[in-house]
Amino acid sequence: MPQASPADIMPLANVMARLRDPDTGCPWDIEQDFASISPYTIEEAYEVADAIERGDMAALRDELGDLLLQVAFHSRIAEQAGHFALQDVIDAITEKMVRRHPHVFGEGARREDGHAQWEIIKAAERAEKEPDPSALAGVANALPALLRAEKLQKRAARTGFDWPDTVGAMGKIAEELDEVREAEGQEAREEEVGDLLFAVVNLARHLKVDPENALRKANAKFGRRFRAMEHIAGDSFATLSLDEKEDLWQQAKRLEKSA
Repeated sequence: MPQASPADIMPLANVMARLRDPDTGCPWDIEQDFASISPYTIEEAYEVADAIERGDMAALRDELGDLLLQVAFHSRIAEQAGHFALQDVIDAITEKMVRRHPHVFGEGARREDGHAQWEIIKAAERAEKEPDPSALAGVANALPALLRAEKLQKRAARTGFDWPDTVGAMGKIAEELDEVREAEGQEAREEEVGDLLFAVVNLARHLKVDPENALRKANAKFGRRFRAMEHIAGDSFATLSLDEKEDLWQQAKRLEKSA
């Protein structure tokens, strides 16, 4: 098994230890706990994804560093509480990656069987430590809603609870859209819109489209086109009618496609 060397990570761990020193450290860093820095951890992961999407390698280097800092921060808090240290985190993930890749680190297994073996081993590990027997056990509540919906659906699909093709998934979207139209009251509308979004994620899964990535790209596209509208109209944009703004939107679309 490969042995992780602490040499490269220790300078960062030492900085984190200094920052968290109760006598000489930074007051803000000392005050933090797992819950208070959790939002920053999530934010840094998204900034890594953003740098990748933009193809900005300098930004990716910096954002990966920020994300690594979050790992060191959580680990230092855990170490001070007597739970585990950064080296334990490194050792655990190293052992896990070796354990889940017997087709690489073991003997006799075919490399093309790797993904199937990964899922089998992962399911066995989950069964060992998860008392909940449900096929949905272990899907974290804190995941972004689109991602969690996709994971829940994948788990359910493994049990055979799934549409056989996209026809059923599209039909479900039409059904949920009708229920949105018929919903009365804010609570009912919220529930039905949620069901509609869940159904759209299901269709995306059947089409092998990552819904989170697809929506991120749609957000970026909307941002580009809206800024183009503002640029074309200048200072008068806010005073234009909806029809005039729609005309600008169509212009922005044509400009983008021609470019």
